[in-house]
Amino acid sequence: MSVTFTGPPPRSRNTKHALIAMELADRPGEWAIVQRLASIARASSAAQAIRSGRLAAYPDGAFEAVARSVVEQGRVEHRVYARFVGAEQ
Repeated sequence: MSVTFTGPPPRSRNTKHALIAMELADRPGEWAIVQRLASIARASSAAQAIRSGRLAAYPDGAFEAVARSVVEQGRVEHRVYARFVGAEQ
């Protein structure tokens, strides 16, 4: 086995979350389903990460997010809803 040494990994602005954040910012105030997860605990954790700005793509205070369990056609989905509300002044 061999390894390849290089410089640090590039800082990508096109992460999954950066793309989601850009889409939300294009439609301020409008709620969107941004994730469907396996449990309400995971959905709640993801919503908290968005609300608190723990992920760089979502600056603190610029996004609202909630987790909800929804039953559709007899199936339960654990969803993360989010919206862009703008940066704090």
